[in-house]
Amino acid sequence: MATNRKLVRVYTPNDEPGFLGPDHKARHIVRGDFKQTDPFILLMDDMLDKKDEEPVGGEHPHAGFETVSLLLEGQMGDTKHKMKGGDFQIMTAGSGIVHTETIDRIARMRLLQLWLNLPKKDRWTTPRVQDLSLANTPKLSENGVSITLYSGTLAGLTSPIQNFVPLIVADIALEPSATTVLDIPVDYNAFLYVLYGNAKVGEDEQLLSQDQVGWLNISGEEGSSELKMMAGKDGIRFILYAGQPTGDTIAARGPFIGDNADDLARLYQEYRQGKMGHIANVPEGQRILL
Repeated sequence: MATNRKLVRVYTPNDEPGFLGPDHKARHIVRGDFKQTDPFILLMDDMLDKKDEEPVGGEHPHAGFETVSLLLEGQMGDTKHKMKGGDFQIMTAGSGIVHTETIDRIARMRLLQLWLNLPKKDRWTTPRVQDLSLANTPKLSENGVSITLYSGTLAGLTSPIQNFVPLIVADIALEPSATTVLDIPVDYNAFLYVLYGNAKVGEDEQLLSQDQVGWLNISGEEGSSELKMMAGKDGIRFILYAGQPTGDTIAARGPFIGDNADDLARLYQEYRQGKMGHIANVPEGQRILL
């Protein structure tokens, strides 16, 4: 018998100044101790409304984790691949990689970027990048419920994305008063981020509204669980993130994740010595277009 899931932690992130200047605001979606959020390290909702052509951003490194990017609006990317609204990317930084995010034009953009832990055994894996276009993303629309599945398996859909950590990422919309039951593995840590509207969530029908983050209860058991939802009068659109915890402890500093402080010191040294290649120059086998 499936376990019924419910909301156990709800909060509304504040808009904060972003690092790209006055036209950039950001929300810190995932917060708290990693033991509580595992396998999710952080998630930022970056909103940019750039009104000039002054370059912002630039080159920077990553190592020890994966960046999971869902572009809600706008365009971004490097010389090898441009992401458009609705596109998805997982960049496995692994042993260490450099990438460039420079914006030198008038632009409006909204990006959800997650930092996802790599399991200890895979932390220093060979870097790679997977790009999944909106056109090739599995979709379902029935009974007032629409699901776009970027990663994992949900509602009979399966994404072509390859995962080190079992991960579900889905953009889900319910029409006004529509209901659904989402089947999520019971041992996955999971949360919802509401883009608009509201819904009653879980068996206790707790209200979750626009801009709120709602974390679900989690069990250490195996098997499936059910999350019941009923949309409000305006409907709801939210992003579901659900992942299997790694059970690891991590050390974090700047753009790097490691097992301990020695890892972080080594990574900074390798970056300063120019030992990390640029993601735009990885061999074709490490650049996967889906």
